[in-house]
Amino acid sequence: MLSPVLLMVALLTVLTVTMESDHWTADQQEKFCTWQCLKFTLQWPGSFCLGLKNSSQCRIPPNIQTWTIHGLWPSKAHTCCSCWPIFHSDLKELDPELSQLWPSLLKTQSSFLFWKDEWIKHGSCAACVEGMNSPLRYFQICLKLRGRFDIDRALEDAGIKPSCNQSYPYDKVNHALAPVIGDDPDVQIQCINDEKGREILVQVKIPLSQNLTLGCHHEEDQGAEPEPTQLWHTFPGHPCPQDSPVFYFPINHDRPHQPCD
Repeated sequence: MLSPVLLMVALLTVLTVTMESDHWTADQQEKFCTWQCLKFTLQWPGSFCLGLKNSSQCRIPPNIQTWTIHGLWPSKAHTCCSCWPIFHSDLKELDPELSQLWPSLLKTQSSFLFWKDEWIKHGSCAACVEGMNSPLRYFQICLKLRGRFDIDRALEDAGIKPSCNQSYPYDKVNHALAPVIGDDPDVQIQCINDEKGREILVQVKIPLSQNLTLGCHHEEDQGAEPEPTQLWHTFPGHPCPQDSPVFYFPINHDRPHQPCD
């Protein structure tokens, strides 16, 4: 057990790091805060597992029935300040909502470790913006964006429902989502291919400006894709071809890696 003196030193060290991390130095601002655009990315759990090289690692918590958050990623910036800590207690008040809307879909990674990775890799860069300059504020903004971009409702209202047999023209999917996520050319509606070569809806990337308005057209940020987490460096997602039918597989909690087999 630590002596009272050593315990006090440890607490003061944590407090000092936290206080120093509450703002950016001028050097950090110049180095890391040049980005202008973000991508807010939502994923469909029903097809997420199809894209993993090791599909046995996949799991879908039983309470998950909707599109979930993958991340909010500043362009051309990642891991800006690994010194900025995040603790589960920082997100205590958000835990129920985050567990529902931003769960880990990997057996090997708890939801908090997923959130921690996203904060260190992307949130620490988003913290250049005052409204996201702490773990709590960053995740609050992400949850607000999830409520703003209700993809589930948009697809359902257009008659696009999860099915193993029914496919939909790309234009129908695009037109259903456009009123919610915009029709900006930088919006990406992404698919993956199953073993039969079908195009399966899996992810949507929504471009945002620093003030979180739809669309972002800064040349210095174009073509810059942030590095993903959750083993997505092996994930073969691609823009859905406009001339191919799109499948929207249902969520299968028992067989997430084979939702339609």
